[in-house]
Amino acid sequence: MRSVDFAPLYRTTVGFDRLFDMLDSSIRSDWPPYNIEKKNENNYRITMAVAGYDLDELELVQNGAELCVTGRKKPDPEQRQVLHQGLATGNFRQAFRLADHLRVKAATLNCGLLAIELVREVPEELKPRRIEIGVRGPENTTKSISQDVSRKAA
Repeated sequence: MRSVDFAPLYRTTVGFDRLFDMLDSSIRSDWPPYNIEKKNENNYRITMAVAGYDLDELELVQNGAELCVTGRKKPDPEQRQVLHQGLATGNFRQAFRLADHLRVKAATLNCGLLAIELVREVPEELKPRRIEIGVRGPENTTKSISQDVSRKAA
């Protein structure tokens, strides 16, 4: 992770030190790594690498068009001495903006990968529908084209 130096801003601002401390220790937005797949026209999958997180340390919340995946690591009860910290164990929050009518169908955790299945479900009243066009006859009555065509075919 790239470290940001806020020292020049500390010299030119007064009273914002807490803000810079919060930014300095903020949650990474580029972690954990993830893939977004389009399986077909109405199905998508988000796969996140969350190795080391248990089910009770992960949370998925869909609020309207936003899907938030949050990971909160529990403190290690054994207080082990780690000589090299190569595995990420911090908290994270990853937000995804979902298209209209996209909802979470299922989520599974397998071998350190969190798979989130998404499906587009357009309500019937919002789907495109064919509208029949009527024709006015000489007697000022309205007939539909499909009725007129079926008579000619007979």
